[in-house]
Amino acid sequence: MTDQRPQYGELATPEEQRRAAGLPPLDQMPDAAVAAPPAAVEAELPVRRTNPVDRFVTIALLAYGLINVVLTAISYLDFPTAMNEVMKIVGVDGEFTNIAQGRVWGTIAAIVLVVGWSVTVAVSLRRLRSRRLSWWVPIVGAAITLLLTSICAAIPMMGDPAFVDYIMSTTAR
Repeated sequence: MTDQRPQYGELATPEEQRRAAGLPPLDQMPDAAVAAPPAAVEAELPVRRTNPVDRFVTIALLAYGLINVVLTAISYLDFPTAMNEVMKIVGVDGEFTNIAQGRVWGTIAAIVLVVGWSVTVAVSLRRLRSRRLSWWVPIVGAAITLLLTSICAAIPMMGDPAFVDYIMSTTAR
């Protein structure tokens, strides 16, 4: 009895491959079991189209965010000066004196701001490349980053005596 399987280095025909796998020949298969041609399979897959408005809005929001990040990070790096201006605008009598903590937390807030924007860009670009709706990513990224940087800014503000006195006087009214 001769071995009908292909030897090492030989190619098996599709019929030989089916026989070795224990499958019936293609001509004995029912029509429904025969694989559809590749063109028919591709036609059944949904095609994601690029949405130019979504792309434009996403990129515009990211660009606006970049400008905001640069300007805000610069002010966070000079936190005591920025807080003196805020306190003057709000109507707080006195100056920001929690300078050491302000510099530390201002630097942390600037880093959080840059990292938050970078993560937002990465997620937005990934969604744009996969042609999924992405206009909302910069908005959510900005909201989360704003929350985190606000916490970083609030820590030294709550340690400043002039600001705490102002908060206590407004809540006592």
